[in-house]
Amino acid sequence: MAKPRVAVVMGSDSDLPELEDTFQTLRALGVSFTVDVISAHRTPKAAHKFAETAEEKGYKVIIAASGGAAHLPGVLASLTTLPVIGLPVTTSSLEGMDSLLSTVQMPGGVPVATVGVGGGGATNAAVLAVQILATSSSALRKKLAAFKQELGRAVFEKSKQVKKEVSG
Repeated sequence: MAKPRVAVVMGSDSDLPELEDTFQTLRALGVSFTVDVISAHRTPKAAHKFAETAEEKGYKVIIAASGGAAHLPGVLASLTTLPVIGLPVTTSSLEGMDSLLSTVQMPGGVPVATVGVGGGGATNAAVLAVQILATSSSALRKKLAAFKQELGRAVFEKSKQVKKEVSG
């Protein structure tokens, strides 16, 4: 199997269901990845070690999902030069708004590319990771083009179905 190029990390195993679309999209685009549970608060030494060794392990992009205070993406971004994509996780108290604001509000020089909360965000985290990888891979660019073409085709087909249903 190919060396994983994307690291997917989450602050808690309770975040796992929200990441299913991330995994599915990475698999569909043929990108290898690993999954880890690392908490910026409960396992800070592990978070530091992970970030500091990610590049030497061959990762090219990190997707970091966390909820609430959502420090994991920023902590990882502060410790590596790899691109970090923050995936704010839906929370019960504020429906993910706390996660979104925590993830997107990074100080200058510590960027975290932040996608939306929920299923669309999980898919977009994977697509963005693949787009980053595709800057140096024509094969991935072709897969992305086909993926996006299929998205458009699916919308067109649904549109035809809706028109048919509405027309009677």
